[in-house]
Amino acid sequence: MCGIALIVSGVQIDISSLSSDSACSPCKTEDLVFSVDNLKAALRRRGPDSLGIKKLYLQFDVSCQKSISSFIEDDEALELGEEIEKLHVMQSGNKCDRASLDNGLPSSLYNAVVQGSSAELHFIGATLQLRGIHPLVQPLVNAHGNILVYNGEIFGGIHIASDYNDSEFLMQTLGKCCSCDSNLHCCLKSGKNSIPDLLSMIKGPWAIIYWQDSSRTLWFGRDAFGRRSLLVHWPTEDDPTFMLSSVSPLSPIEKASGYLSYWEELPCGIYSVRVDVSSSNQGPIGEVRRHEYTNSMLKELMKWERTSVEPKPEDLHTSQYKSYRKQQNVHSTPLGEAPCETDTSQFSISMPAHSLLKALKESVFRRTSLYTIYQATVSDVRQEGYVPVAILFSGGLDSMILAALLDQCLDPCYEIDLLNVSFDGESAPDRISAKAGLTELKRVAPSRRWRLVEIDAELSDLAFETSHVMSLIEPANTYMDLNIGIALWLAARGDGWVSDGNSDGNDSNLARIKYKSKARILLVGSGADEQCAGYGRHRTSYRRGSWRELNEEMKLDMQRIWKRNLGRDDRCIADNGKEARFPFLDEDVIRILLSIPLWEVTDLDQPSGIGDKKILREVAQLLGLHEAAVLPKRAIQFGSRIARESNRRNFGSNRAANQASAGSVTIHSKSKLS
Repeated sequence: MCGIALIVSGVQIDISSLSSDSACSPCKTEDLVFSVDNLKAALRRRGPDSLGIKKLYLQFDVSCQKSISSFIEDDEALELGEEIEKLHVMQSGNKCDRASLDNGLPSSLYNAVVQGSSAELHFIGATLQLRGIHPLVQPLVNAHGNILVYNGEIFGGIHIASDYNDSEFLMQTLGKCCSCDSNLHCCLKSGKNSIPDLLSMIKGPWAIIYWQDSSRTLWFGRDAFGRRSLLVHWPTEDDPTFMLSSVSPLSPIEKASGYLSYWEELPCGIYSVRVDVSSSNQGPIGEVRRHEYTNSMLKELMKWERTSVEPKPEDLHTSQYKSYRKQQNVHSTPLGEAPCETDTSQFSISMPAHSLLKALKESVFRRTSLYTIYQATVSDVRQEGYVPVAILFSGGLDSMILAALLDQCLDPCYEIDLLNVSFDGESAPDRISAKAGLTELKRVAPSRRWRLVEIDAELSDLAFETSHVMSLIEPANTYMDLNIGIALWLAARGDGWVSDGNSDGNDSNLARIKYKSKARILLVGSGADEQCAGYGRHRTSYRRGSWRELNEEMKLDMQRIWKRNLGRDDRCIADNGKEARFPFLDEDVIRILLSIPLWEVTDLDQPSGIGDKKILREVAQLLGLHEAAVLPKRAIQFGSRIARESNRRNFGSNRAANQASAGSVTIHSKSKLS
């Protein structure tokens, strides 16, 4: 997980080509005196291992209409004198060592500054290094003057050696790309990939900012599902600065009418700005262009089109008969005991469930393979008590599946932290199900050392934390977003209590000891409900319009998950120097789920805990998680009981909050948060 940012000044950014796309159209924002130090501090929380800065200066020489020269200043150069800082110059032609300037600038550069106007691109990169064998500091700069800040992982699509860092590898590969602006004919002629071609190949989450010096083009974007945050401030008449950042460094600006955000979620996609000389000699200009992903399989996944939506009567009869046999078998088995093997075979669990289980296991393995973890952080990885991976754990269906799969993918010598947050002590539904889940995990994986980390919180004691999380969720601004953000932020921090002796916690007389999880990789169940019909609104859509309307609601959920969920969740989790990984949103898992008939994925004629997310319940059965397989869905804000506490605090009671539809209410005043 990394924090990346870019500040562009002195370039006239034309965004007119985006005006037809409402998701990319700039909205009115509040003017802001921006503090780079605040931005660096926010990014550093995401990337505690290193922080780097590079400034790229573009110089337009009015005596030569098409001359734009460049110069890069590194971290040390930024401290060599105010004269250089103020001139904002860049190298012209030859590579100039700033340390050799001694008493001033070369005359050629000085003349260029006097005669022309300059622009500045300020790159910032903070790194949480999880892969590679050598320490890495972003931004990366190569011999050709290209600059990269990258936040992401390459889990497939492009072969990367196990001892390579993703950013390091990507920098080398991007350097081999065609320097044209994604012109197909030009790329074919040169025999090189375009940058959109390369980025479209990556399987895994990513956000990128890349300067290609040979074409004077700035590239930026995020993966097709938005699994990594990237915020944008589009230039306006009042504020022409163009900015990108993984996170907002400031709290939202309070106005009499509510909050105005300085930022927007950058819509998923690949964008470019080719910097050129304006015909009116007004300095550098650049038009923002949006590029299509070129990978055909990825484009199909983005469309989210399922081949089989409406079942025939015989399809439903077969599916419902299987569900009935499963229910009979589960309910006839004493609590805490697994059905015998002969009974399990009678489940007749569908082949699609077996295919999904295989894809999920491969997804978890790709995200937790220790051979790819940066060795400096695990110099003695087999030390006692070392925990490389943790799970955001409610004890519910999704997190139980992830826990069981992680056990199969991780060497038994490693412990696994299960991070559970509660705003109602031992009484919160998620705390109760987490303890029951721990018992079941010990039954299916008795050789594993599981550690349930109980993170207890009181909303009334979190005034500072609430204000901080409000900045992290920006531009989201509802009470629901804030409640989810606080719960995720506290869970990811992993600061809680564990039962002495690795007890399952059922004995209230056992002592609890203070513990903070050091795991840097967190598995999160995001995407399971959207793809498998786990929300109440899915049942409503099904009852209102049957299968096709249900499918459209699920499609809408997946196509807006980047805006409603993933950016917010990434920022709240990463603020603790932890990296969220989403096995249910692996490209191969999405592809498998789309290939399965909808009636095999879910059966909403059945009651809650049986028909919703039916295929995941079958996966749980295959993993031996028979109790988890029948648990109803609970969102984190309800399972942890933060929503109840927030409702009482901000609306007076749960009843009043429900009448006001509290979850979707915009937070209008900071005073309501304190």
